Amino acid sequence: MSGHSKWHTIKHKKGALDAKRGKIFTSLIKEINVAARSGGGDPTNNARLRKAISDAKGQNMPNDTIDRAIKRGTGELAGEIIEEISYEGYGPGGVAVMVDTVTDNKNRTVGEMRHIFSKNGGNLGEAGCVGWMFEKKGVIILEKGSKSEDEMFELVVGAGAEDLKDEDESWLVTTKPDDFDAVLEAVKEAKLTPISAEIERVPQNRVKLSGKEAQQMLKLYDALEDYDDVQKVAANFEMDDSEYEAAG
Repeated sequence: MSGHSKWHTIKHKKGALDAKRGKIFTSLIKEINVAARSGGGDPTNNARLRKAISDAKGQNMPNDTIDRAIKRGTGELAGEIIEEISYEGYGPGGVAVMVDTVTDNKNRTVGEMRHIFSKNGGNLGEAGCVGWMFEKKGVIILEKGSKSEDEMFELVVGAGAEDLKDEDESWLVTTKPDDFDAVLEAVKEAKLTPISAEIERVPQNRVKLSGKEAQQMLKLYDALEDYDDVQKVAANFEMDDSEYEAAG
């Protein structure tokens, strides 16, 4: 598989392990809050909020919980001020790591980020140290079905996607962030259900890891994703199947 596919293998593995309802709800509420604060409380005119609400409903979050999160974001209800902060650093083997967080306490979060990086063979860097290695893209992963590659290409590229790649058991669709909603809507109208659909930081190049460095990097990745304030983690590494299997 390609490095990009391997990068997503980690995300899917973590998604299965992350069935901790409390953490999922907390993360979604924060995302709704930040989305409403940055783009307004009307999902019709706020694509990020629309996506956050859809994700929350997908986890069976009650409507009143969603409404309260929106109102806290717009200031209609009093509550903690949630800030969106990105951290940059290096993992084992010089891997570039980007961590997107939402927090009500910057001092607590930066301290914890520094601790997690150093404990797992990495170090927290300065703003801008690795951000240039990543590009924001819409990333949609679809299971292969009855449609041929030509049919899939016509569907997604016709809706505005940049590319379609064959990833063995799945299709990988990439878009510009502004075209993500239109492509996702076209996919759903075609009665296709994505395995995942997110705006992500896609690395422009990757570092091949093996042995101790590979295992350390997986531990760092897991530790970052397990921290409550973390929304997304991106890193520019890849490794052979045997390294993933050794990690369990």
